[in-house]
Amino acid sequence: MSSTNRRFRRTASTGLALALPLAALAACGSGSGSASAEAGSGKGTISVWAHQGQKSEDTALQNAVKSFNSSQSKIKVDLKLIPGNDYTKTITATDASKLPDVMEFDGPTMANFVYNKKLAPIDAYVSAKTLANATDASKAQGEINGKHYGLGMYDSGLGVYGNKKLLDAAGVKYPTSLSDDWTAAQFTAALKALKAKDSDGKTLDLQESGGYANEWGTYGFAPIVWSAGGSLLKDGKAEGALDTPAVVSAMKTFQSWKTYVDPNTDSNAFAKGRVALSWVGHWMYPTYSKALGSDLVVLPLPDFGNGPKTGQGSWAWGIGADSKNAKAAGAFMDYLLNDANITAMTTANGAVPATRTALAASPLYKQGGPLQLFADQLAKPCGDSDITKSCVAVTRPVTAGYPTVTAKFSEALNSIYGGADPKNALAKAARSIDQDFSDNAGYKIP
Repeated sequence: MSSTNRRFRRTASTGLALALPLAALAACGSGSGSASAEAGSGKGTISVWAHQGQKSEDTALQNAVKSFNSSQSKIKVDLKLIPGNDYTKTITATDASKLPDVMEFDGPTMANFVYNKKLAPIDAYVSAKTLANATDASKAQGEINGKHYGLGMYDSGLGVYGNKKLLDAAGVKYPTSLSDDWTAAQFTAALKALKAKDSDGKTLDLQESGGYANEWGTYGFAPIVWSAGGSLLKDGKAEGALDTPAVVSAMKTFQSWKTYVDPNTDSNAFAKGRVALSWVGHWMYPTYSKALGSDLVVLPLPDFGNGPKTGQGSWAWGIGADSKNAKAAGAFMDYLLNDANITAMTTANGAVPATRTALAASPLYKQGGPLQLFADQLAKPCGDSDITKSCVAVTRPVTAGYPTVTAKFSEALNSIYGGADPKNALAKAARSIDQDFSDNAGYKIP
């Protein structure tokens, strides 16, 4: 899982929870119930851990802590930054009693930390105002069985960036919003039309250079499964959800696109105009906007029958299960998630604000902004189970068994892209996932 796509691995600039040592999580001991932190006095020093990202992102967080400490005298925050590549491994290897009062965590790892009694519910400690201001998509990532264990400062999203000049030259009509998205067949037809006008026939960037047997494979292309009416996991089972005929057909279509794909070994296929389309996330907007200017258009992913879908989710904040001062921890989280701090952070990393008020005011993501599409997608959240045609942003499965789900799906995706039979690859992945869940009593969390 550590061999992620280079662009996808840059957590600081993407606003994603990315370099996941998820295999290590799967080895954790099983949990038997949720844990609750102690309220405490609401005063004194609290410890806070966060991942160390790019300098501007670290500075935004450090400034938020300094501002909080100077804004009142009852609580002092002691911040510890841990290198991003070591962060999840550090939490995994640390006994719950040694974890901080407040900790940042990678969104898909949350359920595993809850299962292993390292995170406590936050509902009693963050304010109702903070919870109400969080976007529905952000809350979906942080909720298990009606309890919230995490809230994020920012979220994420996928789309297809287009080069208007190249699209127009090939006579390709493209979507302008979610309501007129391409079907998968129309997307394939666009690739063919673009190929006819392209010197090497390579018209698409899928961020191929880092491979797909990693978290980019799951985040980037699970939307194909969801858009085909399938799911990585449904009611705790992968068989009958991941390997349906519709998903198999969709994966055959994905496989057929390889002939149009630029390997993108220099990470500049789209920015340099070698390809007309790039399937990637919001984090590439600064680079692409600078390179293409007014020729840049932002499109939804194609519809495989169940509506266009996108991944979502990112780093989030929660309270350590062994905290003895959860009231103070909640007060800090309230402050951290205010508009000023979220705006500073999302200005630093370019991610989608995860609160309603900051999102509405964002120059990039507000109505009429150049990345409004990403906000529109997140405004139609599916959660991780009720994936209907009318919703768009899907949360990766909120389960302690996610490490197995993502490992087996991304392996299957990678093999399919390499030429393996989609039906066999998906069936094998589904069987492996279900066997692991059976061996671990379904990873149930009360």
